[in-house]
Amino acid sequence: MSSFQALSTAVAAQVGTGNITGCATALVSGGPGALFWVWVSAFLGMATIYAEAVLAQMYKTTDSSGQIVGGPAYYIRAAFHGKFGKALSCFFSLAIILALGFMGNMVQSNSIIDAFHNAFGINKVMVGGIIALIAAFIFIGGIKRLASVTEKLVPIMAIFYIIGCGIILIMNASALPLAIKQIFVLAFDPQAMAGGIAGVTVQQAMRFGVARGLFSNEAGLGSTPHAHALAKVQRPQDQGVIAIVSVFIDTFIILTLTGLVLITSGLVPQGLTGTALTQAAFAQAFGSFGDIFIAICMLFFAFSTILGWYFFGEVNFKALFGTKAVPVYSLIVVIFVFIGSFQKVNIVWAMSDLFNGIMAFPNLLALLALSGTVIRTRL
Repeated sequence: MSSFQALSTAVAAQVGTGNITGCATALVSGGPGALFWVWVSAFLGMATIYAEAVLAQMYKTTDSSGQIVGGPAYYIRAAFHGKFGKALSCFFSLAIILALGFMGNMVQSNSIIDAFHNAFGINKVMVGGIIALIAAFIFIGGIKRLASVTEKLVPIMAIFYIIGCGIILIMNASALPLAIKQIFVLAFDPQAMAGGIAGVTVQQAMRFGVARGLFSNEAGLGSTPHAHALAKVQRPQDQGVIAIVSVFIDTFIILTLTGLVLITSGLVPQGLTGTALTQAAFAQAFGSFGDIFIAICMLFFAFSTILGWYFFGEVNFKALFGTKAVPVYSLIVVIFVFIGSFQKVNIVWAMSDLFNGIMAFPNLLALLALSGTVIRTRL
């Protein structure tokens, strides 16, 4: 991949339901102050994702089919030698296959189908089947087809969504100063201002802000290094800087715009959540087109994440079971994409959060063990 294709693949994976559905659930569960903790996790995550990308470049290798591969499974073995390193590497690979390839892609397909059902009333199972078939077609084409799709899809979807949010924030300009004040005040005292959600505590604001922030930008989870490992760059630290840009785009631009739109709409305390809340906020500004707008954005965002997460899982599946077993993995992912279309939102999010935490643990251990190696790199 070129460095831009690696960035596009990473951003494709990062910019997904976390930026629309996840942001809404964070604000409902943790109040407007949760957005502050999203920013904190993203700021610290910039350093984490820099380290991930640098190490992915340093410890990448070539697999049995001649393709360049890299990621936590490879730098974990460099951090911990012997049986422990091998066992920890295998544990990470299993965790990411479950967390992203299977459970995570259920979240993405669930959000696409939910948005289209709300906007058009289309049968969920039918839409789920179509999404699964399109995904299968791209999976069959391999990493080159995936990179080609993401480098074209990501800029279009990001610009489209940013313009829509910008128009709404101009329309809601009078509410913007109060919204910004709420974000900072309610991060530390959720009941201090009118608009705080009854029963929300600082712990909840922090918990849901950090959890949804990490789900969105994936810093520290060990997912995006698989894309950054494939970039053609002169020095590992060059791709580390590119990785920082991906967190900035995902969280400080796209997710922040969603949060400000939701807070300025005044709809956060009114009982809606997830995709339905975001669609209601856009419908408030754009009328019935608001539902359609979010459905289209969700299709772009979540489907591009399905592609990215499929690839991250595939790298680890090949590391565990060999290249010949990849068709089995592809089939299972397609099945999970379809199953996610008719599951309840809370169930798929809970499973995804659980496996994300499990996946992050071995990756963070390796980052800590190899921190000296990262520090010795110079920009």
